[in-house]
Amino acid sequence: MTEAPSQQQYDFIIVGAGSAGCVLAERLTRSGRHRVLLLEAGGSDRKFWIKLPVGYAVTFARAALNWGDHAAPDVALNGRSIYWPRGRVVGGSSSINAMAYVRGLPHDFDDWARAGAEGWNWTKARDTYQALETHSDGTGDGPVWVQDLSDQMHPFSDRFLQAAQEAGLGTAKDMNAEGAEGLSHYRSTVRGGMRWSSADAFLRPALRRPNLTLLTRAEVQGLDLEGARVVGLQYTRGGQRCTARAGEVILSAGAINSPQLLQLSGIGPADLLREHGIEVRHNLPQVGEGLQDHLAISWQFHAREQTLNAVLGTLSGRLRAGAAYALTRRGPLSVPVNQIGGFVRSGADAQAPNLQLFCNPASYEITPKGKVVMDRQQGYLLSAQPCRPTSRGRIRIRSADPRERPLIEANSLATPEDRGMAVRASRVLQRLAETPALKAVTSGCKTKGFADIEDEALLEAFRARASTVYHPTCTCRMGEGPQDSVVDGRLRVHGLAGLRVVDASAFPNITSGNTNAPTMMLAARAADLILQDSS
Repeated sequence: MTEAPSQQQYDFIIVGAGSAGCVLAERLTRSGRHRVLLLEAGGSDRKFWIKLPVGYAVTFARAALNWGDHAAPDVALNGRSIYWPRGRVVGGSSSINAMAYVRGLPHDFDDWARAGAEGWNWTKARDTYQALETHSDGTGDGPVWVQDLSDQMHPFSDRFLQAAQEAGLGTAKDMNAEGAEGLSHYRSTVRGGMRWSSADAFLRPALRRPNLTLLTRAEVQGLDLEGARVVGLQYTRGGQRCTARAGEVILSAGAINSPQLLQLSGIGPADLLREHGIEVRHNLPQVGEGLQDHLAISWQFHAREQTLNAVLGTLSGRLRAGAAYALTRRGPLSVPVNQIGGFVRSGADAQAPNLQLFCNPASYEITPKGKVVMDRQQGYLLSAQPCRPTSRGRIRIRSADPRERPLIEANSLATPEDRGMAVRASRVLQRLAETPALKAVTSGCKTKGFADIEDEALLEAFRARASTVYHPTCTCRMGEGPQDSVVDGRLRVHGLAGLRVVDASAFPNITSGNTNAPTMMLAARAADLILQDSS
């Protein structure tokens, strides 16, 4: 971290040291020719609970590390206001997420290209992933460590793989392999028994370079424009208001904060800006529109044999696991709780995998405020999310005050397709739960009668209990022009010079799985485009 004067000039200013911003900071400073300022609203990620893989059960709700947003009451989810945690710390959400490394399915990215994001098809995405990754089997030489932790996963997890075979879902060696389908061991961004965030992979090496300045606890207030060009921004830090200028400003603040900053700066839907007394500097109606997220339904079961609850659900178990971890950096505390999962088809009529499953050898509850409460008795969890929802919501500022969090309107289950997939998701879990492999070790479902629930009741259960999987995307999406998007295929904001958006908000459509890996991939490709345009 470097102290900065009240006015500064840079080649690039990056807003947000998260999954995307850390990638950009490393790549844009590598040649030594460009001065880069990286602004992060949160503080340091050098904290025990961040580095400990199972520690996200704590950071998930810790106010010091988290924006702590809640979506607006969602009519389709029985009026519930769902907790939407997003990282407010170096590393962003890659410092508080569940560490699942999931590329997504090839057609996700071909769909991006068809949506107007020229140059973002699967071939380009695959090549970028391969350059980014190092796998624990020794393949690859990129900065992102992708760990196979199957040798440390709880023995109960093998039950899920056996059940997948019995249910006709199949298994795969690695869900990230091209064409893979079925359940497998999740790959994780864990290295040496500790979280390996975007900050670890990209930012730490970059901070050794004199041409990168990282400022934490720096809250951006708005962008500065001269005509149709963004020339810098205003931020506050330590009670001081500062101005920074640059040849280009890059918003990597995430799918909630990036559209908020644009709207606060007078870039967005004109009617919304006028409503809050903000001068319309650039009418761009799609800013904040198009929000997509994954919703998952979880069903939990009581187990007859030992699960992770024996370790994490008791003080003595946690103490034993802690001692083992301190000595070896291995064991239950070094493995994220999402252990088995993958992409499956909801039925024989599905043309491609359209559900992602999560199978955890533990049962627990998450309170409305985000606290994770582990069951004391043995149990496990089966969860399914429809991969490609068609409903879209939006992000809108509530006022002209940057300190006020924006309105998140998820607009869940707004289409017949999404309501149908909600039912099909639970149908697949019913099938899995009824396999001999799981019935042999199950004493019952925590929700009585789960095996016999019919479609209408399954949809009502989804409305009552489903929740976000914390994958907000698409609120500044790529596309052909301002009529359908916010940025072009090179991540430049339509109609403005000197401004790009590079984070998950730029996804044209949500990918089929977890969004951290695609966000890093997007940032790596974007950095190459930025450097091409600046040469």
